[in-house]
Amino acid sequence: MKKLLSFIAIMFLVGTMNAQAQEKKFSVYAIGFYNLENLFDTCHDEGHNDYEYLPEGRNKWTGMKYTHKLRNMARVLADMGTDKLPTVGCAAIGVSEVENAKCLTDLCNQEPLKARNFQFCHIEGPDQRGVDCGLVYNPSLFTVRDVKLVPYVYEKQDDIEKGRATRGFLVVSGTLANEHVTIIVNHLPSRGATSYYRELGGSQIRAVKDSLIADDPNVKLFIMGDMNDDPADASMAIALGAKRKIEETSKATDLYNPFWEIHASGTGTLIYDGAWNLFDQIIMSRSLLNDKGQRDFSTLKFWQPQIFRRDYLFQQEGRYKGNTLRTHAGGVWLDGYSDHLPTLVYLVKEQK
Repeated sequence: MKKLLSFIAIMFLVGTMNAQAQEKKFSVYAIGFYNLENLFDTCHDEGHNDYEYLPEGRNKWTGMKYTHKLRNMARVLADMGTDKLPTVGCAAIGVSEVENAKCLTDLCNQEPLKARNFQFCHIEGPDQRGVDCGLVYNPSLFTVRDVKLVPYVYEKQDDIEKGRATRGFLVVSGTLANEHVTIIVNHLPSRGATSYYRELGGSQIRAVKDSLIADDPNVKLFIMGDMNDDPADASMAIALGAKRKIEETSKATDLYNPFWEIHASGTGTLIYDGAWNLFDQIIMSRSLLNDKGQRDFSTLKFWQPQIFRRDYLFQQEGRYKGNTLRTHAGGVWLDGYSDHLPTLVYLVKEQK
């Protein structure tokens, strides 16, 4: 189902358009990302270091806790996008820190997602803890064509010899609003590693992006994920090459990061020592952008970004009031959500 808005509504949303277009109608779509913070089941996966998320492990990860975690994650995913699309929500949402396909099956079977017939894309990756990226989507809005996992490749001989492995880049191609859309879902190496490893990841995503655009210059491309870096950091701004302002994009291969300005304003998606980072970004290809002053929505175009906030995602009292409400903190089960907040971008297309 598509959310149609009258011209009066769209003027409020995207600014003044040509007066001759007063009878036009538009569709609005939402694409999101959410780090689910350790969505593990209660069973051991051979070859993975998932022991802390077993019933006898450090977190005493029981069936009851797993069920609560699924319920909480489904609540957020179902609510994302409903500020603008109250009955529809997101067309597709990239997710990270998911253990396996079983977790995504159980997640999509939660009532608020099952009611919209949510499906998922996932390919088992080589991460030593067993956490992967995935994509959940509403098949009435987004149709999947192809799914592949591009590996993260180490270059230093020491890393190669030690057989280190981390999350790859999940590439999902499909159709949204009758247009070719590709989503790359990422989870770059943590800050336990040096910036070099995230810069290496940024360069590799850039190569994937260039290949996709060379194959189809009109593809509407989204690069999303927990980058473990802020928009101005080298991995994003230099290695990947995502620009701060739309005016800085000119070539078909250029990228725009709408979350750069948001972070510069002093907010973000996770808080550490009282300061906000914005690791959870959605970066877009030039094909999704209008030039300044232009209002061409004949094809799918970017409208605005959003950090998704609900009171239930935050601690409401105590020493850490205002912090994100996590599943665990200080060894205590809080029955919360994630240490990250979700992010979204809204898109607009004229109805023919």
